[in-house]
Amino acid sequence: MTSSSGASRRQVLAVAAAAATAPLIAGGPARAAEAKGPKTWDLTVLGTSDTHGNVYNWDYYKDAEYDDSKHNDVGVAKLATLVNQIRAERKGKATLVLDAGDTIQGTPLATYYAKQEPITVTGETHPMANAMNVLKYDAVTLGNHEFNYGLPLLAQWIGQLGFPALAANAINEATGKPAFLPYVIKKVSLGGYDSPTINVGILGLTNPGVAIWDKGNVEGKLVFADMIATAAKWVPVMRERGADLVIISAHGGDSGTSSYGPELPNENPVALIAQQVPGIDAILFGHAHNEVVQKFVTNTATGAQVLTAEPSKWGQRLTRMDFTVQKVKGRWTVLNKSATMLNTNTVVEDPAVLAAVRGQHTKTVTYVNKVVAQSSVELSAAESRYKDTPILDFINHVQTEVVGAALTGTAYAGLPVLSIAAPFSRTAVFPQGDVRIRDVAGLYVFDNTLEAVVLTGAEVKAYLEYSAKYFVTVPVGATVDPATISDPAVPDYNYDVISGVDYDIDISKPVGQRITRLVLAGTDTPVPADAQFVVAVNNYRRSGGGNFPGIVKTQVYNQQQEIRQLLIDWAQAKGVIDPADFFVPNWKLVREGVPVF
Repeated sequence: MTSSSGASRRQVLAVAAAAATAPLIAGGPARAAEAKGPKTWDLTVLGTSDTHGNVYNWDYYKDAEYDDSKHNDVGVAKLATLVNQIRAERKGKATLVLDAGDTIQGTPLATYYAKQEPITVTGETHPMANAMNVLKYDAVTLGNHEFNYGLPLLAQWIGQLGFPALAANAINEATGKPAFLPYVIKKVSLGGYDSPTINVGILGLTNPGVAIWDKGNVEGKLVFADMIATAAKWVPVMRERGADLVIISAHGGDSGTSSYGPELPNENPVALIAQQVPGIDAILFGHAHNEVVQKFVTNTATGAQVLTAEPSKWGQRLTRMDFTVQKVKGRWTVLNKSATMLNTNTVVEDPAVLAAVRGQHTKTVTYVNKVVAQSSVELSAAESRYKDTPILDFINHVQTEVVGAALTGTAYAGLPVLSIAAPFSRTAVFPQGDVRIRDVAGLYVFDNTLEAVVLTGAEVKAYLEYSAKYFVTVPVGATVDPATISDPAVPDYNYDVISGVDYDIDISKPVGQRITRLVLAGTDTPVPADAQFVVAVNNYRRSGGGNFPGIVKTQVYNQQQEIRQLLIDWAQAKGVIDPADFFVPNWKLVREGVPVF
C-alpha cells in the first residue's frame, strides 16, 4: 500500500499546507519505461459507502444475524472478503479501494465508542478504524454523519486511519482554507511485464447539509462550500499536478434536489457535477442509500461520458469500476470504463476484520442486552406511521416531561408543552416483560439531542400541514392500504406526530388543506392562531432537517441531552413501562371526518 501523504495524522481544522503549495502525490514504485505501441492496461476501483458503523453482519437491535426481506447482509467484514477476492483475482494489478462516507454513526457499536466509552476519553481505536485499516482502503470521504459527535472525535478517528480522509469543500471559517485534505494523487503501478505507472487523483466532497444537521458542532468553525463549485476548483488543479485519471468520491446523491431550502448548496448534486465540471472520469457517490450499478452522465462542455455508481448502504453492496487505459504520445487515455455491483450476501465474513473488532463487538452486545425495565404489554411501532400508538407516545411523554421540568421557574413555565416525534422504525417492539437497551435503541435509532422552541398556534398548524404531505391522497370510498399510504418520496423520519394538541389529518384532501381539526388537548376549543406553546423537538429537525416550517428558531431549552439516553434513563428509573402512564390518543387519519382506521 502506498503512503497517504501523512493525511491521517492531520488534525481537524489544520489546513494541509501542501494543498495550496505542492502536488499531493503519494509515494509509489519508480516509473518504468513508457509503454510502446497500442498496448493497454487495466485499473480497478472498488467503492463502498454509507457503512454506518456496520462491521459484523449483526443486528444489534434484534441480537441476531442481520437479515431483511431480500436477505441482504451488512458490514465491513463482508466487504473485505469481496475486496480480497478481487485483489487475488487481479494478482497484483492496480486495484484501489475508496469509500464515500457516513462511516462512524449508525449502529450501537458506533454509538458505544462515541457516547458510552468515547475514544476521545479512552484513547481506544474506533471500531471502524480497526475494521477499515484491515481492509486497507486508499481513501475515505467524510460524510455528513462523521460530524455527529463533534470535531475532536472526528479528528481522533481520522488520526487512527492508515489512509487519507478527504473533504475538499469543508472550509476552516477562520482561515478560508480547506479544513481537511482536499484530494490525493496516488502513483499506481499498473502491473504486467513493463509495469508503467498512472497517477490517479481522488477528490473528496462532503455534504453541505452538515451546516444545518450538525450546526451545534460546526457553527463558527467550518463552512461547507458548494460541491459543484469545489469540484470545478480542484479538478483542474489535480490535472495540472499530474493526475492522469480523476475520480471523485462524493457524499451526495444524484437527484439534484435537497431536503432543505435554498439557503445551502445542493445536497444531491452528483449528476450536476458530472455534467458541468470537465475532466472527471468517474464519481463514486453515497448519501442517498440507493443502488446505482452504472450510470453514465454526459459532460456538456466536452461530451465525455462520466461513469457514476452508488453501492447502496451498510456494506450490502460493493461497486466495482473497471478502466482500460492506454498511453498515447506520453498521455494516458481511458479507452473504456464500466461498473458492476457485487452483493455481500454471496460471501462469508473476513476473519481478520472480525478479529480486529471482536472485543468491541462483544462489549457492545453485552451493553445493549442489559434489561432496563418491564413492559406491562407488548408495544409495537409497526402502525405508528398511520395510527396513534403508545410506543410513539412514550417518546413524546419523556420529551414533554424533561422539557417541562427544565422550564420550571422560567418565563416559559406557564406555557403548554407539546412534543414532536417521528416513526423512525417500523420494526421496533417493546416485548411484554423484559425491555432491554437494544429495544429502546431500536425505537430511537438516531443520535439526536433534545431541544425546545416556542411556536404559535398558527405555526403548529403549518407544521402539521407540512408533515401531512407524507400521505398520498386517498379519495372517500377508495380502499386504504397501509402499505401504500405514504408518498415514497417522503422518508418515515420526515413524518412527525405532535402530542399535547388534538388533530385530524384528512387524507382525501390536497396537501396543505389536511388539518381539518386542531383543538386544545381534551377539548373542542380550536387552537388560537396566536396561542403560544413550548415544543420539544430533536436537534435535527430544529436545525432545519426536513425543511419543516417555523421550527428553525432560538431554543428555550437545549441541554445537549441525547433523546435515546433520556428514554433509557426514564425506563430504568420507573422500572415499568405501562401505556396507562403515557398513552393519550390525540390524532387520527380521517376522510370527511370519518376515521380511516
